[in-house]
Amino acid sequence: MHSGLILGIESSCDETAAAIVRSGSETLSNVVSSQIALHSIYGGVVPELASREHLRNIVPVIREAIARAGIRFSDLDAIAVTEGPGLAGALLVGITYAKTLAFALGKPLIAVNHLEGHIHAVLLEMRERQQAAFELPILALVVSGGHTHLYLASEHASAWTYRNIGRTLDDAAGEAFDKVAKLLGLGYPGGPWIDALAPHGDANDVEFRMAQIKLKNHRTTPSVAVQTSTEIHDRHHDFSFSGIKTAVLRHVETHGINARREALSHIPTPTLADILPLCDPATLGLIASFQRTVVSYLLRGTFAAAESYGARAIVVSGGVAANRELRTRLTAEAVRRGLPIAFPSLALSTDNAAMIAAAAWPRLQRGVFAPADLQATAQLRLGA
Repeated sequence: MHSGLILGIESSCDETAAAIVRSGSETLSNVVSSQIALHSIYGGVVPELASREHLRNIVPVIREAIARAGIRFSDLDAIAVTEGPGLAGALLVGITYAKTLAFALGKPLIAVNHLEGHIHAVLLEMRERQQAAFELPILALVVSGGHTHLYLASEHASAWTYRNIGRTLDDAAGEAFDKVAKLLGLGYPGGPWIDALAPHGDANDVEFRMAQIKLKNHRTTPSVAVQTSTEIHDRHHDFSFSGIKTAVLRHVETHGINARREALSHIPTPTLADILPLCDPATLGLIASFQRTVVSYLLRGTFAAAESYGARAIVVSGGVAANRELRTRLTAEAVRRGLPIAFPSLALSTDNAAMIAAAAWPRLQRGVFAPADLQATAQLRLGA
């Protein structure tokens, strides 16, 4: 008889994480070992260093997750691990450990798509709050440092299906936040600094325009025309963030906004109180205008897609889902439209293993397990 206990393991980027979740609805433990301090020195994630840190951290992190949950390894029903997308070397650490542990315990192994995990982070917390399930289909905005995707999600007989109806064609939203912060001499990751500083600036100070994605007309035979028409329709919900990143660069170059790297380099762990005096009104206005433009762009794209596909509810997840302006404005627009909307807690917005264990629960119910030769898939896609 199943107890519903699943050990989730997540190592797709720079967080080594393990969690115990019961039946996709109760988190018994959720342990995350962050590498931010290591990678901040380089202004971004260094893949080789990330893999090395995962090797150091994975055993103690998993042991801690088991101890906090108050269970034994033998109590588990399954081991779930992130299969992709992510950094190949980092993924391989988690997969190798998960495969070894599953074999040693005689437990099934479940492979989980990292992007699906982000969606289930929201659903997990809704169940923990005993909140009524959303009507289907759900529109999911997964927005992070590596991804900006829109998915139409449905569930039938414990099987979830996903249709990718929008994606970024270049930089992800979180990547744009990080690059703009780096350009302005702020710390890594940059998203939290942009979020913290934006309320202190005038969001109307700089006018930015987001890229308009042009749809190309292709000459096709009649038999292919129907498929091409569908693809073109979906392209209306794609995103592009490289343009605004370049616009910020040009603005900094032409307006002479001073970077503050030198001053901050002497402060081991800078706080908002340290950084704010180093930002003149022009810098704060730029930051506020940048954030307002990106949030407006995400808002328009999300609700246009929800209307096009008849979504009955919206979930927003990923690291950028922690952004306060994004949460406030998307919630207000959802209320105006009469659409239910949900965000994960801040702890489950960033990479974690509870979301991986939660996403694995429907597969355990259906007996869908990973093969013994499971490999890391760095460019793994979710849905059709």
